[in-house]
Amino acid sequence: MSQRFDIHQVMKLAPQGVKLLGELDAYTKSTDLDPKLRELLIFRASQINGCVYCLSYHAADARKLGESEMRLYCLSAWEESNLYTEMEKAALELTEHITLLPSLKVPDDVYHNVRKYFSETQYIHLTMLIMMINSWNRMSIAMGFQPEAE
Repeated sequence: MSQRFDIHQVMKLAPQGVKLLGELDAYTKSTDLDPKLRELLIFRASQINGCVYCLSYHAADARKLGESEMRLYCLSAWEESNLYTEMEKAALELTEHITLLPSLKVPDDVYHNVRKYFSETQYIHLTMLIMMINSWNRMSIAMGFQPEAE
């Protein structure tokens, strides 16, 4: 895919829309969700959506927080891996269900599994986080954002 716009053009042409997404991002950062878990979920949703820009951006953020390369490399196979805690697996399952909402929905068993590890408020925060990254993924893919070469 060719780059149609860069993030700075979109910010200039649609500042209020980008601001709203940025405010949702800031809100999710202000919650009591663990920052490493936050980046793990963002990375997984971005994998599912095939968002190269967000994968590049959030891989760097995850590494800055101490996330291991191995856990990032194996994230698409989280269900079969012992690299992730049961709490992380519950949140990853929720991420997949919300990201693939038209086909997966969010069944009661997924909700109840997440609630074993997260409060009602944290469940809402998780949902907001997953909504936020899916919005950024869709923006990034539609605009053709490309990561900068290292």
